[in-house]
Amino acid sequence: MRDKSDKNCKTVAFVALGCPKNIVDSEKMLAVIGQAGFILVEDADNADVVVINTCGFIKPAKDEAFEAIKAAVEQKKRGNVKKVIVAGCLAQRMGADLAREIEGIDAIVGLGARDDIADIISRSLAERGRRQKTAICPESPDNLIHDDTGRLLITPRHSVYLRISEGCDRNCTFCTIPSIRGRFRSKPPEKIIDEARELVKNGAVELIIIGQDTTSYGKDLGLTNGLSMLIKRLNEVEQLRWLRLMYLYPAGLNDELIAAIACNQKVVNYIDMPLQHINNRILSDMGRGRQKAKIIDLIEKLRAAMCDVVLRTTMIVGFPGETDEQFEELSDFVRAVKFDALGCFSFYAEQGTPAAKMAGQVEENVKNERVERLMLAQQQIAFEKGRGHVGQELLCLIDRLEDDRFVLGRFYGQAPQIDGICYIEDAATGTSAIDKNIKQKRAYPAIVSVKPGDFIRAKVVAGRDYDLVCRAIL
Repeated sequence: MRDKSDKNCKTVAFVALGCPKNIVDSEKMLAVIGQAGFILVEDADNADVVVINTCGFIKPAKDEAFEAIKAAVEQKKRGNVKKVIVAGCLAQRMGADLAREIEGIDAIVGLGARDDIADIISRSLAERGRRQKTAICPESPDNLIHDDTGRLLITPRHSVYLRISEGCDRNCTFCTIPSIRGRFRSKPPEKIIDEARELVKNGAVELIIIGQDTTSYGKDLGLTNGLSMLIKRLNEVEQLRWLRLMYLYPAGLNDELIAAIACNQKVVNYIDMPLQHINNRILSDMGRGRQKAKIIDLIEKLRAAMCDVVLRTTMIVGFPGETDEQFEELSDFVRAVKFDALGCFSFYAEQGTPAAKMAGQVEENVKNERVERLMLAQQQIAFEKGRGHVGQELLCLIDRLEDDRFVLGRFYGQAPQIDGICYIEDAATGTSAIDKNIKQKRAYPAIVSVKPGDFIRAKVVAGRDYDLVCRAIL
């Protein structure tokens, strides 16, 4: 146990919340904090400083952040923690209002001050013994392109997020992101390639491309079909095995990009495109245009170009004015298309968004019931698709070791954290694990030895809810 009387021992506990874009920011801040000489610890109840990197996109994310902040402030009141610092999207969105709503926060760090986190910690600690002064740093991120190299990864090193852009210009009427993250900015291609090479050199075999709107990549740089160009260059990075594209805005998935995904060997045939709805009136009110016919055409194009394509989407139900008929139209569409994976959210009337002021706000109980109904319809589809994989041979990336009999991995159609997994039998955790149980080795003779980051061929023997049970192939 550390001696808290040692004034030279400054510990920092870091709480990382939110989406993959926030994870990248957390990893960069962790690196900056560590390089500044602070000691990073896991115990947020007994650190000198607690830094909470928040998400502020929708109400559940805000509630989660408030819970974490209040817990840290409570430990501060008890004398276990000296300083509480809040960073990230909620800090950017609320600014000084956050400090007024939760008393006891010592610094609020906007997105533009991300890389100054170590200096802010030092200044906050130096205020000990004086009247507490809250530092508000909500600088606008509009002109900022972060350098995300040199991160301290909190994801497994073999599967890493690669952010290619900041902000968004789409201005969907329900979304707070443009007001938080600012206008759309592309990271220069050379910076992305350098970062990709650094990540691969450090052990990454899967790079997951993220941004608020990845299909718009390069437009602000004067590039035509910028994302297509970028993935062709990333496809040439040696030792990289999988390149996964996330957050593909449907209107940006043109023929050139579809061909690039289909033709570049390392780009997995996995399409994550948030559709949000299918009814034209709802889509129009969302600020996404009247796209139903185009969306159906796009899905047909994707399946024609890649017969094994895995389609993932997200939907919002209970948008202002959504009628029973419009929800049924959405449900019928989901049942007809049979997405491989689907996430569903109820609409949240977020302050400052046009949709929050729209007439026809839907009752919470109605929204909740529609979420449940849509997810039950998708559950049937997902379980049926899982059973349909039985007998197939898949190439799986090993994520972690479970025990002597199972390892956990994913085939190309499963993104980390949001999709199902593969339970792979007869793939041992190494020779030491085999040697300690000779009986098990005899019971399961077809044992191969793997570690996280390895690829293994496996045959699907069963579906298990949203997951697959597989057997390793020698």
